[in-house]
Amino acid sequence: MLKRTPLFEKHVAAGARMVEFGGWEMPVQYSGIIDEHTAVRQRAGIFDISHMGRLMVRGNQAEEFLQHVATCNVSAISLGQSSYGLLCHPDGGIVDDIFVYHLPEEYLVVINASNREKDWQWLHAHTAGFDVEIVSRSDRWAMLALQGPEAEAILIQAEESGAGSLSALPFHGVALSALFGYTTLVARTGYAGEDGFELFFDAVHAEEFWDRLVGLGAKPCGLGARDSLRFEPCLSLYGHEISDTINPYEARLGWVVKLDKGDFVGREALARIKAEGPVRRLTGFEMIGKGVARGDYPVHNLDGELVGAVTTGMPAPTLGRPLGMAYVPTALSAEGSEFDIIIRGKPVRARAIKMPFYTPRYKK
Repeated sequence: MLKRTPLFEKHVAAGARMVEFGGWEMPVQYSGIIDEHTAVRQRAGIFDISHMGRLMVRGNQAEEFLQHVATCNVSAISLGQSSYGLLCHPDGGIVDDIFVYHLPEEYLVVINASNREKDWQWLHAHTAGFDVEIVSRSDRWAMLALQGPEAEAILIQAEESGAGSLSALPFHGVALSALFGYTTLVARTGYAGEDGFELFFDAVHAEEFWDRLVGLGAKPCGLGARDSLRFEPCLSLYGHEISDTINPYEARLGWVVKLDKGDFVGREALARIKAEGPVRRLTGFEMIGKGVARGDYPVHNLDGELVGAVTTGMPAPTLGRPLGMAYVPTALSAEGSEFDIIIRGKPVRARAIKMPFYTPRYKK
């Protein structure tokens, strides 16, 4: 049985096309992926992301515990701020990518929907020796993403006081607010390459939140637009650009590995990988020949040898041309390098280009 969010009936009633994603029945599109993508780039869109995991980490050694399991420097996350990070295996492979929010007396950790059970087990397996408690809020809270250049104006209208205090929330900031009269945790974070917010609140209010935000101008968006929006700024998706068998330096995520913060799970392997240099690397590419690359398509070098695979590929809606990301040998990852994507059994020439394809417009 596929799991459903508190907004499932609302999605169906709105005519959304529902698909399986990470064990959940989720909307892939409403009016169309391009239409929804454009709405977020130009105005504002709203996404139901209640399928993601929300864990509270608390206790006297919550900070020390998170320092031990995460690659980012949790001690450097100020109260009311958040940070992107990774959980890594001892060999350096990525368990999951996470967001850590520093709240009064506890931390909120957001994890991927498909990894909810795996991460829960993995985190508990590393609690020995720490005075820490991990509590799930995944079922109790709903989670929405309001993204786009008009997101702030919409959210200010939703504030109970109407004072516009959320306009002062910094990038990656997190604060308690009252939206539509309900206590809401608001974070200036997102996954679209635009300014925007993620909202956490009691799940019983999900339908009212959804309807009222749509009424204020937010366009309902599905997983299809969420994927194309994160693709253009080259944001990683678990199971595609990152996985248990991919390390951060291959994935161009070395910036989130803080080797100088002290010991943590995977540090020894990651230090070695950094020193030696990864043998393969994620690269962005554009199609020179006619064709569209898709995930899992083989990559051959110009001698016809299999050297890698596409992680994500599509015609980028904002940029108007077919682009992709792929793992290739490090030497082939340099800008200007050429290789072939095998499309329906035939090699089609591609060229490595600068990442990201689209420059994010976060409010900083």
